[in-house]
Amino acid sequence: QVHRLRSVDNLFVVVQEFKDYQFKENKEDALKDLEDLVKKLPWTDPLKVWELNNSLKKKKTKRKKHNLQSPASRGKLSDGGEEGGADQNNTNEQEDCAQNPVAVEPTGGQDTENAQGVASRNGVEEEEDNEQSDVKAEVQASSESGAKAGDGQTGEGEAKVLRFRVTCNRAGDKHSFTSNEAARDFGGAVQEHFQWKADMTNFDVEVLLNIHNNEVVVGIALTEESLHRRNITHFGPTTLRSTLAYGMLRLCDPKPTDIIVDPMCGTGAIPIEGAAEWPHCYHIAGDNNPQAVKRAANNISSLLRKNESKDSSTALGVPLDVIQWDICRLPLRTGSVDIVVTDMPFGKRIGSKKKNWDLYPACLMEMGRICTPGTGRAVLLTQDKKCFAKALSRVGHIWRRAQTVWVNVGGLHAAVYLLRRTSERAEEARPFW
Repeated sequence: QVHRLRSVDNLFVVVQEFKDYQFKENKEDALKDLEDLVKKLPWTDPLKVWELNNSLKKKKTKRKKHNLQSPASRGKLSDGGEEGGADQNNTNEQEDCAQNPVAVEPTGGQDTENAQGVASRNGVEEEEDNEQSDVKAEVQASSESGAKAGDGQTGEGEAKVLRFRVTCNRAGDKHSFTSNEAARDFGGAVQEHFQWKADMTNFDVEVLLNIHNNEVVVGIALTEESLHRRNITHFGPTTLRSTLAYGMLRLCDPKPTDIIVDPMCGTGAIPIEGAAEWPHCYHIAGDNNPQAVKRAANNISSLLRKNESKDSSTALGVPLDVIQWDICRLPLRTGSVDIVVTDMPFGKRIGSKKKNWDLYPACLMEMGRICTPGTGRAVLLTQDKKCFAKALSRVGHIWRRAQTVWVNVGGLHAAVYLLRRTSERAEEARPFW
């Protein structure tokens, strides 16, 4: 049931949580405290949960592991950001793990915030004011449960080698150590405690050490790959996480028979999540870029194939169509749409900040035209907040802002706006036909 949660990127079982951990000012003392902590932690029950999770997971994901993960990405915890963003930099691994007990993987460049690290429990994450880097440090260690530490042979049956690594995510500017050093020393102590041994990429157990200012959480990972990758197989330059798409859709509270439109759908992350989770609504996806429309169509085909393989006897289509169109002249009747949900161009990877000053007001006017007066609503994501606020003030007679949720999109501080349609009639667009 927990694996079926839709707004969660990664799952882990908490070994112990410290709300106000007092770090020593001296680096050696602070790291020694982390080493000593390992012996005091209540590992038994979390490891039982990990075993139970593993026994359920192996049945389901054996095939998936080979298909979905490239060799480069298999060696890391799936991290935040969109395709082509924070999770592209895992190819330059350091030295061979047999000789080097620690390997560091940068996540999203140097001294940048790893959005996934600290607030990875929700797809709609709260913005964190972090200046320090969260670096993933992998400490390898591998061993046998029930066998001697030095005995590297895998016996029949029970003597299965348990391999392990520590991933440390750190945020805050008052620590005397780096996340690499914390993972190295903490991992060394875990290795001594359990007599486990080393593998950085093909590990069985991933121990998570999350340090956020004075809050410390020690956990054991239950997911190999982030759950936000569940629907999308064809990625674009700004593919939205499925978890964030789910959060945006929930915000507008879809009702059965609602017509939900994503007029700038990109690879279709929002409407595909919508069709999967709200099948009693009708979803329309559109984009002006033919390549994006093609990717969205491919993603819909993948979803259909997945549905067929689950239960071929009752496989149905999905209530979703994808169309190429111009956002400022949508081929939809006035007042015919209940909900508009879209990821607006930030002006970074797609479009430009300058163009947004014309695009945003035109979009809001056209969205206002197609939405039902009085009951229509829109949920819009953008990082270009200044431009959006100005555009919204120009169309205040059509849209009223009901709520703003701050989110972290691949390290960018963005906002999700919930707008409600006023009862005022919008101007009719010139017909196409």
